[in-house]
Amino acid sequence: MERKKVGIVGGGAAGMMAAITAARAGAKVTILESGERIGKKILSTGNGKCNLGNLEMNRQQYYGGCGDRMALFLERFGTEDTLRFFGGLGLMTKERNGYLYPLCEQASAVLDVLRFEINALGICVLTQFPVKEIRRQKKGGFLIVSDQKKEEFDSVILSCGGKAAPKTGSDGSGYQLAKQMGHHIIPVVPALTALKCKETFFKAIAGVRAEAEIVLYGKVQIADTARRKKGSTLSEICRERGELMITDYGISGIPIFQLSRNAAYLLKNEPELTVKIDFLPDYPESELNSLFEKRWKALKKRTAEEFFTGVLNKKLMALFMKQEGIKAQEPVSDALKENIRRVFLLCKQFTVTVTGTGDFQNAQVCAGGVDLREVTDRMESAVCPGLYFAGEILDVDGRCGGYNLQWAWTSGYLAGSAAAEGKGMIR
Repeated sequence: MERKKVGIVGGGAAGMMAAITAARAGAKVTILESGERIGKKILSTGNGKCNLGNLEMNRQQYYGGCGDRMALFLERFGTEDTLRFFGGLGLMTKERNGYLYPLCEQASAVLDVLRFEINALGICVLTQFPVKEIRRQKKGGFLIVSDQKKEEFDSVILSCGGKAAPKTGSDGSGYQLAKQMGHHIIPVVPALTALKCKETFFKAIAGVRAEAEIVLYGKVQIADTARRKKGSTLSEICRERGELMITDYGISGIPIFQLSRNAAYLLKNEPELTVKIDFLPDYPESELNSLFEKRWKALKKRTAEEFFTGVLNKKLMALFMKQEGIKAQEPVSDALKENIRRVFLLCKQFTVTVTGTGDFQNAQVCAGGVDLREVTDRMESAVCPGLYFAGEILDVDGRCGGYNLQWAWTSGYLAGSAAAEGKGMIR
């Protein structure tokens, strides 16, 4: 019986997993990669160490349109399956606080074992093959067209990524191909990226790292039925805790990355957002006044600089004192008590104004993509049978911690398995 021909557009993590899975199921597989090599983006994941998964794997770690379906996807190929898969390729792994890495801590090792398996399975890899068009054929199957060549396949998997990190090949071209085949695209924005802020003082505090709780606020539409009017109110959208990094243009770090997708979508309709930073997250607000009074009693004969030394980073305290009009060498006095109290309060309730996010070049992933409601649980198009999807091209994005690579492995496996089964062959 003639082997089924499967074409995979995009040779990233999801595409390679799909290729290996389909080939193991007996299909004749070809990877069509627009860049000069496959798997380039893997090399930059996990700061070059490749955080390839996480032991804490559940649907709560994912955003986008996946909803409860993510539980089903992960049930069919989850963390244990990822460990077995890479173990079978010879990759030894280790765990750190639930995060999974190759034992050698080299992302290149993850890429190498995938490439070696692709070679061993006889999968054809065509690089520098930018796909311009996908055509359904009357006789069945698909015709993939590039500038100089055409290839025929029984089924096609679109795994060409999103728009994040375009230098690695994610140029957003897959969205246009999906549109050609009848799919709708959820608006795409940068995710897992830094936030740009309006205030001019950031250069003075750049480089500060601190444990903090961050709350993002946005406008929520409300209706006043009595007056038959509509309006909006500022409400909490989400909050995160972790190590905050302050840059010369705004705020960064993992907690900022986690809420950046929400900020990006809100900024489509709002010019500015408010972020409140709590630099004392382990001290309840109800105890703040008592904490201040104890400090005042012990240190009220010191200078302002001495009074605040040991609370937060010196750069932060200098900024807070400046905002309240207090000079560092000024003696603390009863006349300054309320100003000093307000400085103390800033440690707990410091607000900044967000005006933008990092661009796609500096984002780890993007949010948005092919509407998952138009894709079956087998990763097959509901509007174009025989077309499948895997990876970041879909409207699924996860938190930091290996969740986006797990989605690549999961969706690649599901798409590769289903595409290899298929119905009908090109004759």
